[in-house]
Amino acid sequence: MDGTAHHEQAGVERPSLYVVATPIGNLADITLRALEVLKRVDTIAAEDTRVTARLLRHHGIGVPLMALHEHNERRAAQKILQLLAQGNSVALVSDAGTPAISDPGAMTVAMVREAGYPVVPVPGANAAVGALSAAGSAALHFLFYGFLPQQAAARRRELAALKTSPYLLVFYEAPHRVIATVADMTAAFGAERTITIARELTKLFESIHTCKLGAAAAWLAAAANRTKGEFVLLVEGATEAGAADTGAAQHALEILLRELSLKQAVKLAAEISGGKRNALYKLALEMKKTVKE
Repeated sequence: MDGTAHHEQAGVERPSLYVVATPIGNLADITLRALEVLKRVDTIAAEDTRVTARLLRHHGIGVPLMALHEHNERRAAQKILQLLAQGNSVALVSDAGTPAISDPGAMTVAMVREAGYPVVPVPGANAAVGALSAAGSAALHFLFYGFLPQQAAARRRELAALKTSPYLLVFYEAPHRVIATVADMTAAFGAERTITIARELTKLFESIHTCKLGAAAAWLAAAANRTKGEFVLLVEGATEAGAADTGAAQHALEILLRELSLKQAVKLAAEISGGKRNALYKLALEMKKTVKE
């Protein structure tokens, strides 16, 4: 596919849907292309029209706004299809960052593509990539998870499933859940893994702190402002040997716990996998707890 001519054009094509990344904090973090698109489209579909209106006023843009959020997305997407059918161009934006990445927009993009209209990405600010770039991690690969479940039991199940992943794990988290989430991560992954806590990226009180998981909760609790704002949490992946050992032990425990007492299952799993009994006992307790919940 040759998009040279398309990308050299200063304006926008009609009809098209432009998926436009917006700043995650600093209003200056918007690309020249994004500003040009926002000026020239016929309508801007925004997650929160009040938030986007402030951005547009800052850059002197007066294009009409419509609301598109998680509660009205299907209905709003139908309106966008009508606008496209009339030959209009539409920009899709979220409150911050890239639409459809832990934000509304994926359903709209799918419906527009299914209808045969062009969907054009206009990349820009992204909290996960920003945090990765400043974390100093030597990991070659990462797994972007986004937001964990709000319910504690579901969150712990997800973390247990990620325990053996060898990849750097990237999560988003809200301020009112961050301490509970870090505590659950410590229980699931162990205290010795490294975590980078990136908070309020590109904003006035931006902070990036790296420590062991076992020390993270205390660091967060040490100052009131450390639990305020939006968070990106980057957690070291399991070592290759550790992932393999834990995976084998977990598989053995899953089978043995169906037929044996916890004590017997742990004893045999240790013999089969070569794992340490104390660690396997804790793993077995967590597995039993998860099943009950």
